Amino acid sequence: MSEISVVLERDVVAPPDVTFDALADYTIMRPKVLPEQFTGYQVTAGGTGEGTRITYDLHATKKRTRHVEAVVTEPPAGQQLLESDTGSTLRVLWDVAAAPGGSKVTVQVSWQGAGGVKGFFERTFAPGGIRRIYGAKLDNLQQQIAADPA
Repeated sequence: MSEISVVLERDVVAPPDVTFDALADYTIMRPKVLPEQFTGYQVTAGGTGEGTRITYDLHATKKRTRHVEAVVTEPPAGQQLLESDTGSTLRVLWDVAAAPGGSKVTVQVSWQGAGGVKGFFERTFAPGGIRRIYGAKLDNLQQQIAADPA
């Protein structure tokens, strides 16, 4: 097994605190930014930042769905949110930093990939799908913040 990691970035025309607050809002903002590959999304505890628990189904392909039950923590380094799936090695780390004209959002999606032939195909094809899915999520976040910056 080897770790598979995909990193994406987007500039957002909003101050870092506004962007972070939008990302940390799992109750109102997050459902608005989810692309169609996320279904059954629910907040099962908390709702804002640290201690929030969420569940959803991630449709990586038309035939492959992963059920996720994640716990949110806020690592001490800056404005970050870490979503850790309780049933797998899937981790989604969101980072918000100051940037010219607003903020930069970086998301890192990582997990332990399979071994053997299955692992080869996973390492070859999964990163492209993750880039597409989380790229759409970042684009939606950018649009939502622009539409309702407060």
